[in-house]
Amino acid sequence: MTVPCVRVRPQAGEETRQALADRDCLDTRYDITVEDGWLYLPVTDAPDSFEVVAFDAPERETQTTPADLLGFDPSLERLGDIVIIDEDDDERAQAIADAVMASDLPAKTVVNRASKIKGELRVRDWDVLAGNGTETVHREYGCAFELDIARVYFSPRLATERHRVTEQVREDERFLDMFAGVGPFVIPAARRGAECVGCDLNEAAVDYLRRNAERNAVADRVTPIHGNVRELVPEYENWADRLVANLPHSANEFLDTAVALAADDCVLHYYDIQHDEAPFAPGLEAIREAAEPAGYTVAVETERVVRSYAPHELNVCLDVRLTR
Repeated sequence: MTVPCVRVRPQAGEETRQALADRDCLDTRYDITVEDGWLYLPVTDAPDSFEVVAFDAPERETQTTPADLLGFDPSLERLGDIVIIDEDDDERAQAIADAVMASDLPAKTVVNRASKIKGELRVRDWDVLAGNGTETVHREYGCAFELDIARVYFSPRLATERHRVTEQVREDERFLDMFAGVGPFVIPAARRGAECVGCDLNEAAVDYLRRNAERNAVADRVTPIHGNVRELVPEYENWADRLVANLPHSANEFLDTAVALAADDCVLHYYDIQHDEAPFAPGLEAIREAAEPAGYTVAVETERVVRSYAPHELNVCLDVRLTR
């Protein structure tokens, strides 16, 4: 049947598939097909940034889903080959896990959230309901990230936001992620040719960052550092052309450090969580209070709502240029 398809070369297939999946516009009723040196990905709409053509894509053979086995559609989140659920009822949670493993989903482990994110390292507890491990390899936009969800923080929901930021990175730029985790900002920035520094308090996360730099063939452009980002001053004072400060509940406490690390012309990507009545004003005020006494002018380039965080609370990003 002729349906709209994004057409790309096969070597760009996984990156494109992930981008379309993040936008929730893949048409899963039809198979992804290779023909005459092109890959055709069926879509439900036509994103402007992709070439969309009409193509006779074969209908996908019916696969068994967890919903087929349960009689209801459970809420699932995928991270590599781990399926994550969030259920208070233990019996219901186990039933969902059993259905996932019996379905055609490519899952090796099913876990249920057993605690909120906690502690300085922002990790949580998990109940492993099926399978036997919490380590996986997650892929997004052509990068592969090895991680253990029981030891590090990682949110697949932020893939599109990370891509938005790292697509702005220029070759030979000096890029510093103040709270780098396993490298979801650092690795794609390094792939674009930037010299990158990633710092994190979590020693396990820094170990995975180092491994991910090697896995993605950018180890020569990535410096992983275990410790408090404040300790990077003075070694990296006035160094960074671009800074990422993605610690939404407390990044404001590190703005003096961000200003010290910023080069004379630096873009700061500052993440915050604020009330939806004025989600950007508190962050901008805090940035000005830290930057202007140090001789910087502050210019807002982008104000972006990343996602809803809680009732009347938004996770937002301010892209701000600091110029001295």
